[in-house]
Amino acid sequence: MNPHAFQPISPTAMVMQLWHYRDLVARMVRRDVVGRYKGSVLGLAWSLFNPIIMLCVYTFVFTVVFEARWGVGSNRGQASFAIHLFAGLIVHGLFAEVLNRAPSLIISNNNYVKKVVFPLEVLPLVPLGSSLFHALVSLMVLLGAELVILGGIPATALLLPLVLLPLIVLTLGLGWLLSSLGVFLRDIGQTITLVTTMLLFLSPIFYPLSALPESFRPFIMANPLTFIIEQVRGVLILGHMPDWAGLLQYLVLSSAVAWIGFAWFQKTRKGFADVL
Repeated sequence: MNPHAFQPISPTAMVMQLWHYRDLVARMVRRDVVGRYKGSVLGLAWSLFNPIIMLCVYTFVFTVVFEARWGVGSNRGQASFAIHLFAGLIVHGLFAEVLNRAPSLIISNNNYVKKVVFPLEVLPLVPLGSSLFHALVSLMVLLGAELVILGGIPATALLLPLVLLPLIVLTLGLGWLLSSLGVFLRDIGQTITLVTTMLLFLSPIFYPLSALPESFRPFIMANPLTFIIEQVRGVLILGHMPDWAGLLQYLVLSSAVAWIGFAWFQKTRKGFADVL
């Protein structure tokens, strides 16, 4: 683990590194999740209460206050608005949490860089694993709300892991890239926070894609979250089969980004100790 030693950067090495340190990553993710609620009275139960409370708030605000509907002419459009909204927020939260934490990841763990022999490439997997845990809890709340509000859960919901896989791969690649850049460019943390906030409103989360004028749709579709959000809603709420061809293309591009991010991280890691 000499920081100046040659670090393998091939796609095969990337996969092997992830597999080799899987137990370490699992322990660190567990510590990260538990540490977030350490000292609170309810502890880990907050991970369940938070999405329940937020879903109730969204349901009240958008169905009672704004009387918003999802789609035109749908009898359940108003009742299901909060469900569609929450599904989009789960996807955005999974993506945004990792990206927002990535620029400060190496800086906040500088003891691993300076004093400890440690595989630094696993650090971006920790916020990703923590984000996946909270997304899973929010998903359980969403499915419970579907049973109550919509009366059932479509069988296509079982395909959700396959739909999210390309986004997870993309998020990991960007996590590697941003965690490295954050060491050398400290302003990138504020920039990424601004970008993820913009993506919240430039994604079809608070509105259906069909509500946009045709001239704006290509720009919204260029958003990496748009396609996944639409696919997640399709399998979770509408009972539609995924767009397998689109997911395959997304996965290929995401895998390329993941490898580029991993290679960049491995090439630049020898400079971390000098900067920190």
